[in-house]
Amino acid sequence: MRTVYVNGDYVPESEARISVFDRGFLFADAIYEVAAVLDGKLVDFPAHLRRLHRSAGELGMRVDISDDALLDIHRTLVERNGIEQGQVYMQLTRGAADRDFAFDTDAMTPGLVLFTLKKELIDTPVARNGLKVVTIEDLRWGRCDIKTTQLLYPSLAKMQAKASGADDAWLVRDGHIMEGTSNNAFIVTSEGAIITRPLSNGILHGITRATLMEYAATTGVRIEERAFTVAEAHQAAEAFVTSASMFVGPVVSIDGINLSDGKPGPVATQLRQHYIAESRKRLL
Repeated sequence: MRTVYVNGDYVPESEARISVFDRGFLFADAIYEVAAVLDGKLVDFPAHLRRLHRSAGELGMRVDISDDALLDIHRTLVERNGIEQGQVYMQLTRGAADRDFAFDTDAMTPGLVLFTLKKELIDTPVARNGLKVVTIEDLRWGRCDIKTTQLLYPSLAKMQAKASGADDAWLVRDGHIMEGTSNNAFIVTSEGAIITRPLSNGILHGITRATLMEYAATTGVRIEERAFTVAEAHQAAEAFVTSASMFVGPVVSIDGINLSDGKPGPVATQLRQHYIAESRKRLL
């Protein structure tokens, strides 16, 4: 049975409890981060901490625990649960109080929950076969840059995609691709340009996205940040997504239109290999 961390205690998952008045439960007044684990160590962990603090700051949420303590909790859970490959989920809530839309952050103690998932991250079906995606209208709230636990619409969008025979959805506003339900979106043009949306309040500031762009720059590969349309995506030579759960995931079909002959393309495959190799050099 997994060991999880709940508000200061390491407990078996069957004994984990939070208050029914926790605002994370009542209002999704909570933020989260997901750190990948390779070789029993954490990938991109400092960047995840920076984004956690940014999300908390945007919501006026307190973080009452040090970064060193958070690192220690992550490492302890990875060790106790024997995670060689997988993920650590960390969720921080504003705290518990009587149910009211108004709140007093200073009067509450933030809630903190962490748990692990064992998951193959290297030799995966996505890496071998790629993803099929469909485009769906983006009906999320306007602050997608804050990594909150308000994930109902992305979850419903993913289920809509699966019902249509696809693996995931790319969310669309005003005819332009925003991102996937839980990942950032890229296309590769027939001229070899790699394109992804610039950062804004409309998309998550992806950690894997940023790291991949850093690694790509060291190889001379240029990634252009600009909006792109659904029509451009349909005509792309390749496409891929980035996330902490997939690293670089090739996209082989968009709205039933095959890209790169319906197989993971060479650009996505090479970027994925490079990302994994470079990330292994700076695990924590």
